[in-house]
Amino acid sequence: MKATATRPKIMVTGGGRGVVGHVGARLLADLADATALTSVFSEALAGLRQRQGGHDPGRIAVDLAVMLADGGEAIGDLAVLRDQQALFGPVASDPTAWRLLAQLDDKMLAELRSARAHAREIAWAQHAEVRGDLPQPMVAGQPVDGLVLDIDATLVMCHSEKESATRTWKKTFGYHPLLCFLDNTGEALAGLLREGRAGSNTTADHITVLDQALTQIPDAYRHGTPILLRADAAGSSHGFLAHVRSLREQHLDIRFSVGAAMTEPVREAIRAATGWVPAIDNGGDLREHAEVCEITGLFDPAGWPEGTRFLVRRERPHPGAHLSLFDTVEGWRHQIIATDTPPGGGSIQFLEARHRAHARVEDRIRCGKNTGFGRFPSRVFAINQAWLQLALTGIDLIAWTQNLLLDGDLARAEPKKLRYRLLHVAARITRTARRTRLAIAADWPWTDTLTSAFKKLTALPRPTG
Repeated sequence: MKATATRPKIMVTGGGRGVVGHVGARLLADLADATALTSVFSEALAGLRQRQGGHDPGRIAVDLAVMLADGGEAIGDLAVLRDQQALFGPVASDPTAWRLLAQLDDKMLAELRSARAHAREIAWAQHAEVRGDLPQPMVAGQPVDGLVLDIDATLVMCHSEKESATRTWKKTFGYHPLLCFLDNTGEALAGLLREGRAGSNTTADHITVLDQALTQIPDAYRHGTPILLRADAAGSSHGFLAHVRSLREQHLDIRFSVGAAMTEPVREAIRAATGWVPAIDNGGDLREHAEVCEITGLFDPAGWPEGTRFLVRRERPHPGAHLSLFDTVEGWRHQIIATDTPPGGGSIQFLEARHRAHARVEDRIRCGKNTGFGRFPSRVFAINQAWLQLALTGIDLIAWTQNLLLDGDLARAEPKKLRYRLLHVAARITRTARRTRLAIAADWPWTDTLTSAFKKLTALPRPTG
């Protein structure tokens, strides 16, 4: 068979000049400056600077976050930024970055979290000025008022011996971090790195992550906006929900929607339940072979906060579904939801669909694993803790970029698509009249999108003082 050439013949050489790659990553770095993230990181880590002429520790931390947001997986990937000094400026060496991570103890990590909260406040203020209110999550074709926080845990496998990496409940080996994302914007508010055997429903860990997430929310929103906390059944421990309820005494308008265990009293309540209504799907249409009912008052809710309501969803199981004996006998697959949203806060169909939207956090975690916390670089647990915080920072930079600078599909795209179309773009760099210019290929389909994003970045209001 005769081969047919379908591509133009090329000759590859290594003598090109004035060409740089990963141009879109510079957008992330400049946004870190525009939200004051770089400056507040520098202030937080000022005590680690060994000499005036050395690399600024805060700038190193930002460069690591930018590298992770750009898709880097190891400290060695800093070379992509470091070897393009004309585009990214001076970037620390790998040993210098390692030393920084090794110095980030619990006190320093707390300072970094405070710095992230300060930068977030600026980013939200910029959004209010140029875009208006924060996005509202949509459920069943309706917006959910206020802020929606999703807490969930995930397993991160380790393929070598690392401190505090242990056997997990899935019989793998690694870590079991607990995370909190903001559904409105996709920001990663908090994360706690835990050993692999850490319990899924550990009350103390859930309280820690929730409290850290709430401190990330600017005061004007934390105290003046309804907050919905969503979690699966791991977040339904009575101690954790009691803590959520106690936050109202601090003038937080916070409610919960969590999964609940299928106990024998709950099973009896389901058997006695009447008034089933069709469930609704994400678009607000009726969902075939799925029903919802409220079973509040049909069993003793001892231990649950006062005012907790219980909803049950049942649907015909798909072939191959893993069913309990109860589900097999009844012929339905059941899910129990506990919420303290009072009557009048929406139909039970809407409340059930609102909780089901918690599944979006699984996509956030999957993308987060491709943005830094799917692979931890060190045998030392403290270094991996610092790595997780910088990964969360990288996720924030992507979220701020999409919410402040992008429109259309790319404003909602997953990081992989964003990198493939914008962040990894190459351009020709020139310097004339003391100005550095980047020229992106005119026929690249997303050239206008990227140049527009840089213009919007320049126009963002800057903090004063």
